[in-house]
Amino acid sequence: MKILHLPKWYPNRYDDQDGDFVGRHVAAIAEFGGVEGAVLFAAVARGPLPGLIDAEEDFTGPVPTLRYYYRAAPTGIGFVDKPLKLLLYFWCLLRGYRRLRRHWGGQAPDAVHVHVLLRTGLFAWALQAVRGIPFVITEHWTRYLPPRASGITRLRRWLTGAVVRRAAALHTVSANLRDALAALGAANPVSVVIPNVVDTALFHPASAAVPQPGRTLLHVAAFNEAAKNLCGLLRAVAGLRAAWPGLRLRIAGYGPDEAQVRQTAADLGLLADSTAVFMGKLDHPAVAAEMRQATGFVLFSNVENLPCVLIEAQASGLPVVATRVGGVPELVPDGSPFGQLVAAGDEAALASALAKLLADAERQPADAAGMAATVAARFGYAAVGQQFGALYRRVLGC
Repeated sequence: MKILHLPKWYPNRYDDQDGDFVGRHVAAIAEFGGVEGAVLFAAVARGPLPGLIDAEEDFTGPVPTLRYYYRAAPTGIGFVDKPLKLLLYFWCLLRGYRRLRRHWGGQAPDAVHVHVLLRTGLFAWALQAVRGIPFVITEHWTRYLPPRASGITRLRRWLTGAVVRRAAALHTVSANLRDALAALGAANPVSVVIPNVVDTALFHPASAAVPQPGRTLLHVAAFNEAAKNLCGLLRAVAGLRAAWPGLRLRIAGYGPDEAQVRQTAADLGLLADSTAVFMGKLDHPAVAAEMRQATGFVLFSNVENLPCVLIEAQASGLPVVATRVGGVPELVPDGSPFGQLVAAGDEAALASALAKLLADAERQPADAAGMAATVAARFGYAAVGQQFGALYRRVLGC
């Protein structure tokens, strides 16, 4: 089987972590799905280009990957550039599709795998209409979750429902997102839930022979205050300092609200006494190293789907405190040894849960090996890749 992957987000020349969770799905499918795949990605350029379009076509790896970039302001006239950029996007995909067919000796893909709607799905729908190629949709986007869904336009909602109904199958990484899409009229009779992937070779517990520093909490997320509520986390941690001397909150990430978050930390005195430490953008090996040295992981989000970072923390043997939003309860169900959940925005409950995490860690360390084994069985590359392979065979009847 030949599968063409069409991602909305994918690691690229401007951001090597953009859509990295999609990249791990593609890698798991390539290694364990029993298919031959290729990736076709197009995005607006975040810098100057020599022409309207610039291409990066790589056929050397196990998954041929074609990336195309088009100018952000082709003419400099706003009302002209908006539709022109949409045309350039589809032109890039058409160009890449033709290039891949030549690479495959003129053969079309057996199926198209759309990763995150909507433009990707419209292109796949067109291929289905013209070439009869079935397509599968994977959706990750928290935009479809309440209350963010209220901002979706009527046209986009109608198009999303139309594309999803015409797909051969709909895959979501959480049951919560599947149900949210259905509530918006985007349902498909063939719907499956397959989770995100964790690299268990990279994210694993620390050696028992390595002493770990106590009272260190880790937070890894984008600096998007409306979604992640890092300022609320900072206020909760500030209230714990007196009872927990030496408490540290190590923060990794980057994003548009970084200045606001840093100012809040300064106003609370968390920078002066080094209670809060900002580490900036970290690559995955650096995040894994931080997890092996932390006491626990915390994510105080207002909205989430199925956050990979919580799975990575569990794979590293870290107990977590997170909010009961989106698909998070599917990762940390009630009574789970993996950690505790609190209501979004409840800073008092967060402080209490963090205090319990710290106390439990000093009395009885978590079963790190057991946590890691459970995560590998459900979220490892082999487990996820094989499920996608089964989905393709179901769709194609082979």
